[in-house]
Amino acid sequence: MRAKWMAAWSVPAPVPVLLPVLALVLAAGCGTEREVIGPVAVKAPIKVARCVMRFPAPRAAAAARVRLERDISGYVGKRPGRIVYAALDLVTGVSLGRGEHEHDIITASGAKVDILAALLLRGTGELDDGERDLAIRMITESDNSAADTLWSRVGSSMSEFYDRMGLRETTPGPGIYWGGTTTSPADRIRLMKLLVKGGKGMTAPDRRLVLDLMSRVQKDQSWGVSAAARRGDRVALKNGWTPRPFASNTWAITSYGRIVGPGRDLLLSVQTDEQPGEEAGIETIEGVARLIGTRLDTLSPTITRPCPTRPTI
Repeated sequence: MRAKWMAAWSVPAPVPVLLPVLALVLAAGCGTEREVIGPVAVKAPIKVARCVMRFPAPRAAAAARVRLERDISGYVGKRPGRIVYAALDLVTGVSLGRGEHEHDIITASGAKVDILAALLLRGTGELDDGERDLAIRMITESDNSAADTLWSRVGSSMSEFYDRMGLRETTPGPGIYWGGTTTSPADRIRLMKLLVKGGKGMTAPDRRLVLDLMSRVQKDQSWGVSAAARRGDRVALKNGWTPRPFASNTWAITSYGRIVGPGRDLLLSVQTDEQPGEEAGIETIEGVARLIGTRLDTLSPTITRPCPTRPTI
């Protein structure tokens, strides 16, 4: 059986079959040119963006507002002391508030922004080098000595400043006590809006200076409304904190500022007093700010619809 198998594979192929194959091999080796067929680049199909239209969803927005305000009230109801706040998103126009017109809470170091803004509105031109150095220390470090010096230059005209700015719910501290300035969350929002949008005689360079310093407060003072920021948002703020020995040894803690990011330009102010301590006040402010910051987008929802295929006459 083995011999027969070997024989079967040893039989030469018939000549007529081998000749055409040999001819092809010889032709290929003799320089005959043949067109080489290779892969052809094919353009990917063009993706046409689907046309959609977005419309406000007022019912969903109203429901989201009710849920958020309920949750904030529930949180605040479990926290000590008095807590008031106001919020305004300049992109969507959404606003929120609770006790936002209560104006008997002292702002403590929060008044330092007012001092700088009043100083810039004196009409005497740019700050001199000494004033600029004091302003930087007053805002970024919350330096009280710097505030004392600048308050002495504008303190007597602070009532006129507040009247000019339309801050009807803010009253300057008595005498040399700028820290006794009282204000409302609504007035803090009005002041921040003027710093962002301009008006009332505030020039663009002056507004940029104030907001820039508020964005550079030292790290240990960057607590407060900054808790409303998402990753990558920019924050400019000023906080105030002071013990109140004549008010049952409680504290007043306040924070206000601006949080800017994609689709958002949030102005936020949270004020507290009758706090058992500084940490308690800070925790409360950040709890309110976090609730607002994480759910702000739900207050301006939209409905998506495809664009009409043909124009309507």
